[in-house]
Amino acid sequence: MGFPDRIERTVQLAHPPATVWSALTTAEGLAAWFDQEATIDLRPGGTARMTWSDGSTKDMRVERVEERTIFGFTWQIDGLPEDDARRTYVEFTLEPVGSGTRLRVVETGFAQLPPDTYRKAYDAHTQGWASELGELVERLDAA
Repeated sequence: MGFPDRIERTVQLAHPPATVWSALTTAEGLAAWFDQEATIDLRPGGTARMTWSDGSTKDMRVERVEERTIFGFTWQIDGLPEDDARRTYVEFTLEPVGSGTRLRVVETGFAQLPPDTYRKAYDAHTQGWASELGELVERLDAA
């Protein structure tokens, strides 16, 4: 049996897709809930970088942009050398539901990892998405 390759989370947000889209795809929006500082060039092939208060960074490559509906990127995997080409792919899908938004995040690409890196990365990202999406909800609701 192979490794699970997919983490999927869905949250209901009491905010319109335009508001959620801005939180996901702008430097200011990302910095408010996902990290301390962010840069993003929102176009396929564009780069993004997030920096946390502990000084750690994560480089990303924008892969898919469908205005207010789909945003996808690849990013580095902790535990692999910085020059390792393997990445996971994260895709956010926004769906209008009444006056709010159903947001689904799916991250794939873990099965390509060596067993020791796989378990650590998969567990960390599973816990991380639960935590980070909770922060997104809190930030949007506080605004």
